[in-house]
Amino acid sequence: MKRIVAFGASSSSKSINKLLATYAAQQINNSEITILDLNNFQMPIYSEDYEIINGIPEEAHNFKKIIKLSDGIIISFAEHNGAYTAAFKNIFDWISRIEKDVWYNRPMLLMATSNGSNGASSVLQMAHSRISRGTTNKIPYFSLPNFNKTFNKDLGIMDENLNKKFIDALSIFIESL
Repeated sequence: MKRIVAFGASSSSKSINKLLATYAAQQINNSEITILDLNNFQMPIYSEDYEIINGIPEEAHNFKKIIKLSDGIIISFAEHNGAYTAAFKNIFDWISRIEKDVWYNRPMLLMATSNGSNGASSVLQMAHSRISRGTTNKIPYFSLPNFNKTFNKDLGIMDENLNKKFIDALSIFIESL
């Protein structure tokens, strides 16, 4: 049984990215799924000065431990002003201070969604470019535009072409597990 960690890279309690990440994880047979809520890992904004005085927060170590125990990681990125959310960026900054290999070279599926027609593709491109550096795995990615029109929590991705792209990306991820 594969251990999959999935989360929406957002602190919103109504995160559509968390819904998409959860949906993707649920499509993987014979898996144990852990859905993370970034609100459970709130820490001071990263600064070198804070780290020198106080060390790395326990929440960063807890997040990193969950990642280390996983067999694969699914992240769906929310886009704030064309970039990562502050919640994700802060966690990313802190966990990168623990060890150089932030994601332990785990197989990953990167996604993004929004209610707009671009489907948060700017942040997805940024995330894919950054996270794929130094990994030996091919990291598939998928953007879902117009979330409220193209996704149903009971039916999944309702647009046939988008669903095919999702299945293709998910298949690459599953093969790498």
